[in-house]
Amino acid sequence: MSKLPSLKNLSYLLALHQHQNFNRAAQACHVSQSTLSSGIQNLEEQLGCQLIERDHKSFLFTGMGEEIVDQARKIITETEELLHFAQSQGKTMEGPLRLGCIPTIAPFLLGDLSKFVHKHYPALHLNIREDTTHNLLQLLRNGELDVLILALPMDIQGNQSYMLGRDPFKLVMHKSLAAKIKEPVAYNQLPDESIFLLEKEHCLTGHAVAACELADSSKINPFTATSLHSLVQMADAGFGATFIPQMAIDRGILTGTDLVALQPSGQQASRDIGLIYRSTTNRRQTFRKLAEVIADLLPERTLQ
Repeated sequence: MSKLPSLKNLSYLLALHQHQNFNRAAQACHVSQSTLSSGIQNLEEQLGCQLIERDHKSFLFTGMGEEIVDQARKIITETEELLHFAQSQGKTMEGPLRLGCIPTIAPFLLGDLSKFVHKHYPALHLNIREDTTHNLLQLLRNGELDVLILALPMDIQGNQSYMLGRDPFKLVMHKSLAAKIKEPVAYNQLPDESIFLLEKEHCLTGHAVAACELADSSKINPFTATSLHSLVQMADAGFGATFIPQMAIDRGILTGTDLVALQPSGQQASRDIGLIYRSTTNRRQTFRKLAEVIADLLPERTLQ
């Protein structure tokens, strides 16, 4: 049997692919540049194929190199999961767990979740990252995160999911404007460019527009915000209205404002909240238990 490639050399290859620079990749791996370069050359010899085309100034990954990177990422991820599984002796809700969450959920859920986990599952150590859906899915694919909390529907790229619950949308506006509006809100009652939304990197914008059946683009203001708190400030200043999820309202995002929450149009004016994980994981029992915990913290639980 031929000698198998080492995990260390595979990790060198992944670091170089990530950083696209030998020096930075070596620093990330805490080795010298020559050690990293030798490890990758050794990997090429073992595999019998060229992974990188080099000259004295630059390099690029070959087509086979790109495919090997994908396979190496899976191997490293599954090995790390095997290690975590062994360290916890197969027990659920124990060991480190890297959790990703989008910004329109994180501030209104993760505090309560962290407190519950700390009290009831002290052996489970949450390492939390807040980022956009696109970035979180990439980190999950790369094995840098174990599980995600996302708003759905969304292309989860072949991963598995638990549907946790439903988070209704409300149309939030200043009380002086709300006094002139009937519920459920018909958008033709609102002035043009009076609805403020998040920038497109946030999936809440697409979910809100679709779920609340806002088809008239003339009602949307060209200003885009980076957070729900910015939207609340714009609406509280009397400039218009915005969509805010019930989760944020329940956690007090409207406290201290003159805003009121009205029922928008749309038969199901809500977003679904899901827990996303890789299909290859061996921590399904932990993720199922985590799903049950999170579902109980949502406005409307749907997990069966």
